[in-house]
Amino acid sequence: MAKRAFMIVLDSFGIGAEPDADKFGDVGSNTLGAIAKSDKFDTPNLQKMGFFNIEGVTCGEKAAAPIASFARLQERSNGKDTTIGHWEIAGVSSAKALPTYPNGFPREILDKFEAATGRKVLCNLPYSGTKVLDDYGKQHLETGDLIVYTSADSVFQIAAHEDLVPVEKLYEYCEIARNILTGDHAVGRVIARPFVGEPGNFTRTSRRHDYSIKPPRKTVLDYAKEAGLETIAVGKINDIYDGQGITDTTRSVSNNDGMEKFTALLDRDFNGIAFLNLVDFDMVYGHRRNIDGYAQAATDFDRGLTAFLPKMKEDDILIITADHGCDPSYTKHTDHTREYVPMIIYGAHIKGGVDLGTEPTFATIAATVADYLGVDAPDIEGESVLPKVLK
Repeated sequence: MAKRAFMIVLDSFGIGAEPDADKFGDVGSNTLGAIAKSDKFDTPNLQKMGFFNIEGVTCGEKAAAPIASFARLQERSNGKDTTIGHWEIAGVSSAKALPTYPNGFPREILDKFEAATGRKVLCNLPYSGTKVLDDYGKQHLETGDLIVYTSADSVFQIAAHEDLVPVEKLYEYCEIARNILTGDHAVGRVIARPFVGEPGNFTRTSRRHDYSIKPPRKTVLDYAKEAGLETIAVGKINDIYDGQGITDTTRSVSNNDGMEKFTALLDRDFNGIAFLNLVDFDMVYGHRRNIDGYAQAATDFDRGLTAFLPKMKEDDILIITADHGCDPSYTKHTDHTREYVPMIIYGAHIKGGVDLGTEPTFATIAATVADYLGVDAPDIEGESVLPKVLK
């Protein structure tokens, strides 16, 4: 029978500030702690799996007999962004933080971008993705200039109205930016942000596309692919790794759509890794500091587990984790927050109730998956916990 590892990243679902949170301006942040106070939060499946038994978690009801094993993971990398978090989940940590631009991008970058695209640039500041449309959308329509903005994250974002700049042309502009942003300016992601609507009522569409830098060395995905296994990406996973180590990809338009497509993979005959990112937690609720919305998204995800868990086959394992925090109650900024992340590991061959404590790196996941699938992955970091949890 095929062995399959299903990995779900609850994008930004942190579970409490890490010891060095002060270096990132995130003292006291706790994404889980914030949303658990909402009356929209109801996660019985996570509760039964032992989510609230994880070390350091003080909210929720602990399970008397958890059906999964669990750990708290600390980030080894120097960062709190999506790209670095996912690299580390896949076995590669980064001591060097990706560049950020609190005062906007230097003229040398913008000059090259404007010359290559034939369009001028508006904004060039850290901005909320919705407010930037309110403040610059009308001018963009009048001039044809592109809205370029960043955030506290390592991103170069390009917003354009779909009626003025066709989405494929916007993607082309992003590829141009990606080729310019190298060396010391190698941001984690260039992001296409298409939108529609009229002044005063602009709306971003679902045709966002991320252009990431490739991981600096092989991840568990590369090693699995080289071993002849399938590596199936759902949601923005393919974008995050820039396709590296991916054999098949499926896009999603929301958390619920992503879970439905991920659940459908349980009926597909394959041997290897299925990898899902649920970005709504971060993009739609975390950055917008919407506590109830985030809590409802967690509830919806838990309902998705009700459909997913019974369909798992005997040799399947499921790992649930996150890539950083984005505490919706943390109002000192609207950026990600430097937090521990959960690791839940579940399957017919996995013991229930094993408390693994705190692991020193997200790469514990990559090492465990490689171990379970029998993949030789000599350069990934982390140590497998499989011997501790396997029945």
